[in-house]
Amino acid sequence: MRLARVRDADLIIPVLAGDDGALRDLSEHAGDIDGAFFASGGLDRIRALDTEALPTVESENFSSCISRPGLVLCVGRNYADHARETGDEIPTEPVLFQKATNTVVGPNDPIIIPKDSAKTDWEVELGVVVGSTARYLKDEDAGWNAIAGFALSNDVSEREFQLERGGEATKGKSCESFNPLGPWLVSADEVADPMNLWMRTTVNEQVMQDGNTKTMIFNPGYVVWYVSQYMVLEPGDLINTGTPPGVGLGMDPPQFLRAGDVVEISIEGLGTQRQVCQEAIVR
Repeated sequence: MRLARVRDADLIIPVLAGDDGALRDLSEHAGDIDGAFFASGGLDRIRALDTEALPTVESENFSSCISRPGLVLCVGRNYADHARETGDEIPTEPVLFQKATNTVVGPNDPIIIPKDSAKTDWEVELGVVVGSTARYLKDEDAGWNAIAGFALSNDVSEREFQLERGGEATKGKSCESFNPLGPWLVSADEVADPMNLWMRTTVNEQVMQDGNTKTMIFNPGYVVWYVSQYMVLEPGDLINTGTPPGVGLGMDPPQFLRAGDVVEISIEGLGTQRQVCQEAIVR
């Protein structure tokens, strides 16, 4: 299944992509695509429907593919080739940090360059949406089984805030608009091999990232298992699993985003995002 959330006037409507490509309205069967939806067996409930009988939705103004999650967790340096480009050692355990949940926005919403920012950067990532409570999972297979689906995620980062202003990632990751997500949540059963997906980023039509999830160090199932040993993951939580090489920080010289720049990211089978960068409005 390919699920999404679209804006129609003041409403957010959960939708499913029908076999004919039309967006089908799930409002009567899913209040929203959120933790409660996953916890109540929402995916199985939608699978049982005659989806072609559902009303269509004309809007293609995509919001984030899931409602605001309870947790946004990120895995740092999770691609061997990306770790090398930034001069970091390849980690022996997942490197974890959080970003604020209110960073999650629609896939085509603007990236807002923070006040006083000089080093706003892009990161195409495979987003993992948790489908069931994960607490002290037994093994990696149980981690895979706890995944509801996958989504395209842009883990936007302000490198000065992240690396030079206190040495802690959260504030460099948590600025307004710093996690465009979607357009689609693709259910796990429809992604044949999450460890072999092509990933790409362009900035102003210039290719910056051209990678593949096969260079990921810790796969999504392992990450979910690992995290569950230290914290409880809940339905609807989001995990960003790292980025391949080609970020602005790793260039010589480094290159960062400015107002007016256009960022486009994509992952095979998960769709494409497009963001225009704009300056923060300071009142």
